[in-house]
Amino acid sequence: MSKQRKEGDRPIPVYMRFIISGMAGVSATIVIHPLDVLKNRMQLSGEGGRKSDHSNTFQAFRNILSNEGPKGLYQGLSANICRQATYTTVRVGMYQSGVELLTGAGFGTFTSQILSGLTSGVTAAMVGAPSDVALVRMMSDGRLPEDQRRNYRHVGNAITRIVREEGFFTLWRGLLPATVRAILSSITQLVTYSRTKHYLISNGIMNDGPLCHFGCSLVAGLTYTICSNPVDVAKTRIQTMFSVDGKPQYSGIFDVWTKTVRTEGVKGLWKGFLPYYLRMGPQTTLLLVFTEQITYIYSVYILKNKESYGL
Repeated sequence: MSKQRKEGDRPIPVYMRFIISGMAGVSATIVIHPLDVLKNRMQLSGEGGRKSDHSNTFQAFRNILSNEGPKGLYQGLSANICRQATYTTVRVGMYQSGVELLTGAGFGTFTSQILSGLTSGVTAAMVGAPSDVALVRMMSDGRLPEDQRRNYRHVGNAITRIVREEGFFTLWRGLLPATVRAILSSITQLVTYSRTKHYLISNGIMNDGPLCHFGCSLVAGLTYTICSNPVDVAKTRIQTMFSVDGKPQYSGIFDVWTKTVRTEGVKGLWKGFLPYYLRMGPQTTLLLVFTEQITYIYSVYILKNKESYGL
């Protein structure tokens, strides 16, 4: 994703790639968190054939403000920050380091990107699962009746109570759809961004700069949203499900898809698409642009690699 290193440049340490990724992820999520709440509420609306809570994104927005006030749009912010500090740090940092390592070992660029996308996605999903479960539950809590709300105070309280009340491994509930989504995220978001950027620059269509980064991130965000929305719907519903007479509401990702299609139609798999894209578009843009710019600042002003940037 970052500028290709030229001979004589000081390399960016591996640990700094992870730090930069985490900084970019946390910065982006602080801006777009309300869109994440809207996406979550839309995906749970009408679940199981019940009457839909929200007919569209704008109604969801009005309902949250009316019933919960502005703070309802920031439910689960601490969990989202924690998730970015774990999940995004590992996913983006491992992807960049993996691509550089594999290409240096003689693998082709595209092969390196795909392999790095797979490994970084799987690893990030496992590391970020606890904060992800806490995040989804905290964001959806406001839609439940008062007597069913979990009322987690913050991400630490959520994780502690989940372990105490439901068992340690509940923190990894929905791991399969989360892993599939993370792999799709790395391949359709990071690889699409890298390939689009390479195409535009190598063909002289755009120069390597903020405008190019912005355009490539929009393409990556749209590609990722289309491919991953059904997986995200399954993940959200599994992570928030209750047990009925001791039996979980869903047995897995395919059970969610089957029941959703049966009660809500195929379009139910893309429920919440608009807020999801409105979330993923800016999220992808901010994440990748911040990553590029923080990398630039570190490379130029800390490592003094000014000649590579024409300075």
